[in-house]
Amino acid sequence: MTTTTLRESLERAQATAMTTTPPFAHFNETASQTGGPYVHIGLAPRQAGFDIYDKEFGSVLTTPATRGERIALEGRVYDGSGSLVRDVLIEIWQANADGKYAHPADRQDKPVDPAFRGWGRAGADFDTGVYRFDTIKPGAVAGRSGTTQAPHICMILFARGINLGLHTRVYFSDEAAANGTDPVLNGIEWEVRRKTLIAQRSERNGEVVYTFDVRLQDTPDGGAETVFFDI
Repeated sequence: MTTTTLRESLERAQATAMTTTPPFAHFNETASQTGGPYVHIGLAPRQAGFDIYDKEFGSVLTTPATRGERIALEGRVYDGSGSLVRDVLIEIWQANADGKYAHPADRQDKPVDPAFRGWGRAGADFDTGVYRFDTIKPGAVAGRSGTTQAPHICMILFARGINLGLHTRVYFSDEAAANGTDPVLNGIEWEVRRKTLIAQRSERNGEVVYTFDVRLQDTPDGGAETVFFDI
């Protein structure tokens, strides 16, 4: 009776594999991509104290000629402990007042507003944690299979510790009927979670303000984690 040790078995298996399988190519690990801590230097240098660009993409999406109802979108971002994320960088993009995106892929038979860019970028205030965009309230846009999406703003967040940007949407509290039939909102299984995507309307000093706070996780004060989308 021949006894084979574990070491002998492993050596025999390795020798067999070397003669029956092609050699493997070895590649170096791809460096990971993160959103910080240098995100402001590259994307919002003036906020970081660097005067690099003559014209920097900012948080004001409108011009005097832009059509539509002027609104301010503002809020804060909280982590799971309830602390403010003061170094968050946010980008938004949206349709114009007629529900048309300024992009060739939008083939809706609606007018383009040449005075509206439809895209903006803002960093939260390093002291207060408040972000703000000056824009217009978008119109409804077409959805899949003949559906209509309620007026909304698309949003992506970058910050330290977030390896991939977090995608979410901003809907409006005074669009209850449209929100009730929106295919994306209704695709969220738990109705209570849908509320995390609704910005609350108010008026302040003669301007319309929609407040939209983002919670990266459930917070100790009972705030529910904002719904994020896998895009």
